[in-house]
Amino acid sequence: MQQTGITIFPQFFSWPTLFIIVGAAFLGQGYSAREYEAILPGVILTGFGLHFHLAGHASFWPADTSGMLILILSIGIFLRFLKTKTGLFQAIVFFLLAFLLLFNAKITGYFGVLQSGISFIWKFWPALIIVIGVYFLLKKKK
Repeated sequence: MQQTGITIFPQFFSWPTLFIIVGAAFLGQGYSAREYEAILPGVILTGFGLHFHLAGHASFWPADTSGMLILILSIGIFLRFLKTKTGLFQAIVFFLLAFLLLFNAKITGYFGVLQSGISFIWKFWPALIIVIGVYFLLKKKK
């Protein structure tokens, strides 16, 4: 299309489109020919292509590239697991890592609340130990 001068979709004359085409071929081979090891590269290539297309054109798409790429890898490993029954642990680990990278700002905010709670406990831990000691002194033995 590029050589013939057809300019219907000029934004699709890029390497992410090539990733999507090759990834779709891998997925087709993986599912139709039952070569399940082709599922992982198919999902990775298709997912990376879609990610790079959407990251540049869609405002709702997350801009954090590292978290999205690890999430795509996790999805690929999980889809391969559904057919081969191997790799569930790796899929879960990569999913948790992607979750942490994608929602880093919110998680850091929660740790701020946790940190303030720990600083409160750290300030008053001697009083807490005294209260626990008094409890054990006054507790009746059974």
